[in-house]
Amino acid sequence: MSDSSDARGAQSVRLFLQRWGILRRMLKTYHGSCHCGAVKFEADIDLAQPTYRCNCSICARNRFWAAVIPPARFRLLEGRTNLQQYLFNSMRNEHRFCRTCGVRPFGLGETPDNHEVVGVNIGCLEDATPEELAAAPITYCDGKHDNWQNPPAIVSYL
Repeated sequence: MSDSSDARGAQSVRLFLQRWGILRRMLKTYHGSCHCGAVKFEADIDLAQPTYRCNCSICARNRFWAAVIPPARFRLLEGRTNLQQYLFNSMRNEHRFCRTCGVRPFGLGETPDNHEVVGVNIGCLEDATPEELAAAPITYCDGKHDNWQNPPAIVSYL
């Protein structure tokens, strides 16, 4: 069996166990902001769940590292009027950035099965410890080639 099929199998088991309440999520409320502090948010995230790095044109350029969560677990506290929206390509995912400092604290999008999600920029979490960040599992996506379910050949630069 290949490493990728082992990973998919492990993820399937984890989702099954979570669905039946056997494996509990370890949600923690994190506080985050853009660089200048004009945009502030809270997000309930389980950093033991997969996080995402992508090689698509926008994620590669701004080194976006996302924790993907349901909208109910995200609260924008300050800075709604300071956020600028950027759309491109499919015009479906809303890339939000601070119009003062240019940092992208989060984005809004949909899963392939049309569920709304928030992609929280892990680099903007103020109270995530280095240990939590180092332990967070990363799923790599080949967005550059619209091959979202598979990692690109080289991931070390992401």
